[in-house]
Amino acid sequence: MDITNAQRAEILTQALPYIQEYRNKIIVVKYGGNAMISEELKEAVIGDLVLLSLIGIKVVLVHGGGPEINDLLKKTGKKSEFIDGLRVTDEETIEAVQMVLAGKINKNLVNKIGNMGGKAVGLCGIDGQMIKARQLDDVHGYVGDITEVNTTVITDLLDNGYIPVISTVAFDEENNSYNINADTAAAYIAGALKAESLINMTDIPGLLRDKDDPSTLISEVNVSEVPFLKMQGIISGGMIPKVNCCIDAISAGVKNV
Repeated sequence: MDITNAQRAEILTQALPYIQEYRNKIIVVKYGGNAMISEELKEAVIGDLVLLSLIGIKVVLVHGGGPEINDLLKKTGKKSEFIDGLRVTDEETIEAVQMVLAGKINKNLVNKIGNMGGKAVGLCGIDGQMIKARQLDDVHGYVGDITEVNTTVITDLLDNGYIPVISTVAFDEENNSYNINADTAAAYIAGALKAESLINMTDIPGLLRDKDDPSTLISEVNVSEVPFLKMQGIISGGMIPKVNCCIDAISAGVKNV
């Protein structure tokens, strides 16, 4: 789209207060695997993140990759199984998770950021002993419950102008690797960083008063309203863990989600 110099000036004038407000502040962006399927959308997202970084906002990108994990497991003849919205993760599955998340997807995102003028370093929760976890339960297998987040490697990268790109594989002291729900990991990381904001990007419009009508989007919710919205069934199904992660982040010191 072609825009005039006057329009550019107007855009910059409107953006300037936000640039000043967020400059040198940390924003954690959780980028869901379902929102990566479109290459055009992915390029738009990465372009925005690079722009934020270039104007002095400290961006941390935490990503998922469920659809690609499903594809790899399908190719190996293994069926994907979910209980309570979490992937059942046996030894074969955690290897696939690690290959796809910490390998293919992570490095593709780092490459895209670099090719669009940004600086990025790919990490998983094992690097720098960033995300420590324990087994969530016996039913889910190698699915982790986060016990500690060490932000040293993240802040070192941010201070040097890099975008940390983090895949949500964690570790324990017995050398086990764990699959961590990306929403949960992003909330913990944002909380540990005392981020200004956590942005959760996915392939749905957001919290809807009527799940079948995008025009009923609820643009703002206070934490105190959440129990009532759950009772009404407005926050239900897969939206429950997402909203819970938002509350966890705010409780841990994130200013807004």
